[in-house]
Order: sequence, then C-alpha cells, then structure tokens
Amino acid sequence: MQKISLTKKSSYWYDLPAEFIAQHPKDKRSESRMLVLDKKTGKVVHEKFSNIIDHLLPSDILVINNTKVIPARLFGTKSTGAKVEVFLLEQKIENRWECLVKPGRKLQIGAEITFNEKLKAKIIEHAEEGSRIVEFYWKGNFWDILEDIGNVPLPPYIKRESTNKDKETYQTVYAEERGSVAAPTAGLHFTKSLMQQIREKGIEILEVVLHVGLGTFRPVKTDDIKDHIMHSEHCQITKEVAAEINQAKNDGRRIIAVGTTTTRTLESFAENGHLNHGSHWTNIFLYPGKEIQIIDGLITNFHMPESTLMMLVSAFAGYNNIMNAYKIAVEEKYRFFSYGDAMLIL
Repeated sequence: MQKISLTKKSSYWYDLPAEFIAQHPKDKRSESRMLVLDKKTGKVVHEKFSNIIDHLLPSDILVINNTKVIPARLFGTKSTGAKVEVFLLEQKIENRWECLVKPGRKLQIGAEITFNEKLKAKIIEHAEEGSRIVEFYWKGNFWDILEDIGNVPLPPYIKRESTNKDKETYQTVYAEERGSVAAPTAGLHFTKSLMQQIREKGIEILEVVLHVGLGTFRPVKTDDIKDHIMHSEHCQITKEVAAEINQAKNDGRRIIAVGTTTTRTLESFAENGHLNHGSHWTNIFLYPGKEIQIIDGLITNFHMPESTLMMLVSAFAGYNNIMNAYKIAVEEKYRFFSYGDAMLIL
C-alpha cells in the first residue's frame, strides 16, 4: 500500500468527471444538496442545504464574510480600435487600480482605453506578475458605471460567459463591503429567509471581511505543499466581533465559519486560542499539521483537486475523512465548485 504524505500535493488529488462541475446556480439557493460530515467519526449524511438550521444550536455563533464581488471585467478599445480587456484586481488609491490586461503586448505604459462615454483609462506603470497600474477617468459615480458596464469575473472552470443574472447569483445575500473578484461561495447557499430563521432560533450571526483575490484559483505548483506561497488578501475583524467570539469560546459555545475565507480570516487573527482584532493582509496557509484555533464547524463547498482549499478542509476535518467524503460526493453525483453543492463539517 502506498504511503500517503500529507505535505505532498498529489495526496490531495481525486478524480472528478467534468460534468459534475456546476456551470449554473440552482434556481433556489438553499435547494442545493448538503453533505454533512462528522469529523469525529467520519460519518456522512446527505441532506438539503435548507435543513442546515437543524444542525445548528441556539448557542452557536455563525461567522460570515460580508465581502462584495465587484464586476471586475471591463471590455474596451484602444485609440487604434483594438479590443482589450481590463480586469480590476486591487484599488491602490481612488482612481488607480492594479489590473490584469489582455492582450498585454498592446497595453504598455501610455496606452489609453475607452470603455464607454463615461469611463476611460490610461496605463501608467507595470506591476507584479505582468499586471499594470491603470488610472481611470470617469463622469458620474465610478461604482454605478462599473455596475452598468462591468462583467462578473466567473471562475475559469465555469466555461461560459457571465450574464447580468450572475451579478445577483454570484453574490451572497449579505454582501456589503466591495472588494472581491471572486465570491466566498459557501455563502451563496443562504437566502434572506434562511438567515432570518437562523436568527430566530437564537443563533448569533457575526461579520468579518476578507476580500477574495484571484489567488484563490492559483494552483499549487510545488510538489511539497510547504513550499507553496499563498497570495495575500486583505481582511479585518472589528474589536466588537473579536470580543464576542472570545467570550463565546470561553463559554464553550461553537464557532461555525461560513466558508474557507471566513476560516482564514479568523485563524489569521488567532493567537494562543485568542482572537485579536484589526485589519491586515494575510497569506495564511492551513494544511494538515497546522492547528485550527478558533472554529468548531465549517460550511463550505466542494473544492478543486490539489487546491489549497482541499488542504484547508483536510486540516480541519482530517485528511482521511475529507478524501472519503469527496469519494462519496463523486459517487452520489454532487455538483462541484462555486455554483455547486455544500458540505457541513461538524
């Protein structure tokens, strides 16, 4: 029998038929399927996501990431008439963004781009990994223009162009803080009605922020996962939220994280089992052998083979439990990735 090394990338591989990768969301968010995994016993149960409330206790704290996806893909033309694409990555100052650009050879320093009569831009300098610093000029409200002409940045495994409907469906119902270029997808299963039912049961819902970057899709290229460098993402926790979570832990209440981004935010502020507060950039990488200090439960989606997210859930639930649960999910024809089904780990 081949020995499994938990720091070897190939240990996190599983076979997934392409037809199981969800290309569209469910018509009703909470009607997704949900695989419930007991991390102590490895037992698996199949339910609908709408039943999640039956697994939550009135004493639980549910922590969500209230980041908001921006319509980051912009299509424009150069003065020559050549068509170009600009992908917003990170706002540097009010009118300057770090962006990915296509085709890169046509968008060197000084190139000017017109998106429509209200929005224009100019390439002003090169940035890391082939990106550019782009200065924007607009008439009216920048965010209103972006909502009007921008496109939702769907993940690369969704093999279709985004539509206006994605601006609603690729966004959690509780999204508030603009800044992500990918959705915290575990939260996509919640409806406003379900959130209200959770509150009525007595469960406290607390908010943190992590703005999800393109690094969430960056593959692990090193054979030894310890050599992988995570892309940094900006996150924050308020003093009040940190204090409530610390008190809940002292009282023995469960902390349930909605998504890997919420988990990474909480664990990046954790110190000796205590949660600090503030605002910082994190490149925390959680994999088996790393201690999970804050969370007691996790709501998540099904993740790509050999991804850092597979490694994170394995760190929390146990490698063997996760690999077995994924094997079952494939056998049961669950829908995978961003618009797919959910997993609850308790």
